[in-house]
Amino acid sequence: MPHISATAAETPAKPALILAPSGEVVDYGDLDRRSNQIAQLLRTAGVHTGDHIALLMGNRRELIEIACAAERAGVIFSPIPTHLGEEDIRHILENSGATLFFAALEWVDIAQAAAAGLTGLTQRYLMDGVVDGWDSFEEVIDQMPECAIDDQALGAPLIYTAGTTGRPKAVLPPRVSKDYDAPHPLEVSVGSAFGFGAETTYLSTAPLYQAAPIHYNLLVLATGGTSVVMERFDAEAALALIETHRVTHSQWVPMMFMQMLKLPAEVSGQFDLGSMQVAIHAGAPCPIAVKEAMIAWWGPIIYEYYSASEGAGFSVIDSEEWMAHKGSVGKPLFGEPKIVSIDGRELPPGQIGKVFFADPQHPFDYHGDREKSLAATNEHGWVTVGDVGYLDEEGFLYLTDRAEFTVTSGGVDVFPAEIENVLITHDKVADVAVFGVPSDEHGESVRVVVEPENWADATDETAFELLEWLRERLSHIQVPSSLVFHDRLPRQEDGKLHKRSMMEAARKDSD
Repeated sequence: MPHISATAAETPAKPALILAPSGEVVDYGDLDRRSNQIAQLLRTAGVHTGDHIALLMGNRRELIEIACAAERAGVIFSPIPTHLGEEDIRHILENSGATLFFAALEWVDIAQAAAAGLTGLTQRYLMDGVVDGWDSFEEVIDQMPECAIDDQALGAPLIYTAGTTGRPKAVLPPRVSKDYDAPHPLEVSVGSAFGFGAETTYLSTAPLYQAAPIHYNLLVLATGGTSVVMERFDAEAALALIETHRVTHSQWVPMMFMQMLKLPAEVSGQFDLGSMQVAIHAGAPCPIAVKEAMIAWWGPIIYEYYSASEGAGFSVIDSEEWMAHKGSVGKPLFGEPKIVSIDGRELPPGQIGKVFFADPQHPFDYHGDREKSLAATNEHGWVTVGDVGYLDEEGFLYLTDRAEFTVTSGGVDVFPAEIENVLITHDKVADVAVFGVPSDEHGESVRVVVEPENWADATDETAFELLEWLRERLSHIQVPSSLVFHDRLPRQEDGKLHKRSMMEAARKDSD
């Protein structure tokens, strides 16, 4: 396997990481040396194979260097979502059993508060500054040897959810082997499906505390490619990076597609995107009109997958298949999708129910309380993370929404994602959230919250215009009973919408 040490030995000057917007380049020789030094630091600090560490920092070279060090030291590492509050960060530190904590100065106050009194945290290292109670990462790391530790073993990330549906939770991915020389767990499946290899230049657009970005960046490095890592997403900057670095592979969420599509034509059309071979997207349902527009713009290079942190199932669909099955998330690469009714019956094609996966590729380990995990298992051993959808006659899977967001109005289920996917295409809408609020007459009614492109459009006249526009495109039961404007929806930097907080606030107002 061409892990970073092998690539560093053969082509030490090859770029491993390119950081944007600074343009800083970390070559394989530097990455190998620095990850060796951090692995040495872990051992010096008493962190051994199977132990856990935690990181609180943005998208920067040190995060990936620490991840590579943990991988070669057999250590479980958890990058903490940087937008979380003190209680959630403390929960992750406790739940993971982390004994060592890396943090950047920008987040030191909340890191300090979250870690206060945790006796299991025996070492804390701070980047970019000096604060009482923390050792300086820069000073300590420069004293470490650059050679590999004697007992290298394959570590793994333990990724926590960003807290959009309650307390952060995590599932430890399976490790087929703990041998550092073993292939990356995704190399045979995902790596082969999307063609990752030594010639890959991968654009990483999302926060590295998310499962997909950290897994895919480490996969790129394991196969000898180059990762271009954005500090934070910007639509025009992303297009410029594709042209500048001749990016071959990239990963997106639908909101990023929407932002690029809304760029003026004279801006989006100025970039040469011809190097792109594979554009991967996931993370949320993609409106059909948005994906049609992206395929028309970029060509049939867009791939969509559906999975979850548990790894119970993984489906994928390319552009040609999607054009013939619009709205589908594809057929399984592993795991067999099953659609199950509320009373536990397996449903036939065309009927909507909760999505389960049977026969997962690997067993997975619920970290912490099994009953509070991301997933649920039925009597057959099938696993679900709460999504709702259906299968067609050909076995293609379609998602309608998450079960917890389904609105039951007058005894009829309404799926907010279907309304959101239509309304987001309106020229006056920058972002949208749809959810249910209590109704004396119907049990629940449909509420729409719109972030307008221009706040000047946040008027009763525009609300009436949008509702009338929806009536022309949706069934009467889907048309919202109310529409309100917010200047900014609580969408996180990873593209996920924190809908639960909006639902709770709306329901509190209705009490």
